Amino acid sequence: MAVIFILIDGMRPDAIDRADCPHLVGLRGRGAATMQARSVMPSITLPCHTSIFHSVPPTRHGVTTNTWTPMARPLPGLFDVTHAAGLRNVFFYNWEELRDLGRPGTLQMSYFRNTSYQADGDDFIAHAAAKVIADERPDFAFVYLGTVDVGGHHYGWMTDGYLRQLEHVDTLLGGLLKSFADDDTVLLQSDHGGHERNHGTDMPEDMTIPWMVAGPGIRPGHAIAAPVSLLDTAPTLARLLGVAPHPEWEGRCIDEIFVPEQ
Repeated sequence: MAVIFILIDGMRPDAIDRADCPHLVGLRGRGAATMQARSVMPSITLPCHTSIFHSVPPTRHGVTTNTWTPMARPLPGLFDVTHAAGLRNVFFYNWEELRDLGRPGTLQMSYFRNTSYQADGDDFIAHAAAKVIADERPDFAFVYLGTVDVGGHHYGWMTDGYLRQLEHVDTLLGGLLKSFADDDTVLLQSDHGGHERNHGTDMPEDMTIPWMVAGPGIRPGHAIAAPVSLLDTAPTLARLLGVAPHPEWEGRCIDEIFVPEQ
């Protein structure tokens, strides 16, 4: 069994139903989901990802722009915790600023191509991830797809151009999902939304994100009632992977997504 974490940068939850996204809708329907999860401030990609992987807000980890800086008080992140537990981590991405999410030595493989600024830039990432996950069966895979965010900055969030880019990524998602095994678990979310041609504020359009999980032991067709934040992703993934969350993480596992034990 593998746990795959997919992040579609800049995807607003209302875009999923506005565009033609059968694979996102299908994943949402067969698992547990909320369309009201919350980002962090500033709602910018690198601060958000640092919060996702370290389960603390930017006021704790100190990354407040898209330039990475070492933490004044270092804190193990998800890659560090899973590696220490002996799990095999793989990472696929097309925005290089994310390279510091894990410390050196925590990844079995890392695949990067600088393609997030081209319309077909996620194709390379999705195809590479599908092959490696199917052939090598890692324990934990993180797949980052960056072109929807770029589409928002170029066309404007919720414009036709933005929605068409999301539809393209949804097609890629369909291919990815077909490559996974039946006993794999998928957690898919965004990091932030956007408004007009920007993001980073505390506006609902920037702060509200989709968050969905599907796989064995996950409640099918369940609308998550509890509040969910970016800080809750790492503890939830840790439970799915069978490892203990770091005691300094501030988020919590979203327990209601799991089928109750009889």
